[in-house]
Amino acid sequence: MSDDLSYRIRRSDRARRVRVLVDPHTGVEVVLPRRSPASAAPAAVAELRPWIDERLAAGQAVRDAVQARGAHVPYLGRRLALRPQDGRTRAHRRGDDLLVPADAVAAGEATERWYRRQARREIVPRLDLAVATLGASYTTLTIRGQRTRWGSCSSAGAMSFNWRLLLAPADVLDYVVWHEACHLRVMDHSARFWSLVAAHCPEYREHRRWLRAEGSTLVL
Repeated sequence: MSDDLSYRIRRSDRARRVRVLVDPHTGVEVVLPRRSPASAAPAAVAELRPWIDERLAAGQAVRDAVQARGAHVPYLGRRLALRPQDGRTRAHRRGDDLLVPADAVAAGEATERWYRRQARREIVPRLDLAVATLGASYTTLTIRGQRTRWGSCSSAGAMSFNWRLLLAPADVLDYVVWHEACHLRVMDHSARFWSLVAAHCPEYREHRRWLRAEGSTLVL
């Protein structure tokens, strides 16, 4: 039965089939093609209920992990203590303290903006070193905030990285930078590509496993 489960329904002109999406932060959404009957939503939820429950449980584990941080945020393997201050509008780091606005909503927004700024500062020197070592070059660097994609490299040399990587240990960020930099030499995920990654990041398998297991917790 699906009547004890809360979910949203969204109609889509682009959808060709019924899809059920489970996000650990926003919940369950059923995407229906424009002409599908309304009854298709509860039917899909009922059919996929074991999978949905599993994903929701995983989402709760993520929320528990984030809540367990208390008044701290992770930063490349360190713990920064959040210090609310009246009158402050921007986040500012002072040692292992992160000074943030007193208002909770403003603090969250300011903290994310700070992480985005820091992402560029942390990633640029790492990427420049990797690219120089490989004898390659890139064209642009963009900082994004996708939920699951950590980085990308286009055939034109456009690089993109997720600011949430700064919530991970520094070695994990280093791995993702090397991963994408190696795509400047090998665009696929062939054995040649992974051999190149291993040459510059020998423990890449460990970091890749960490991202798969803990990546969903890299949220503020």
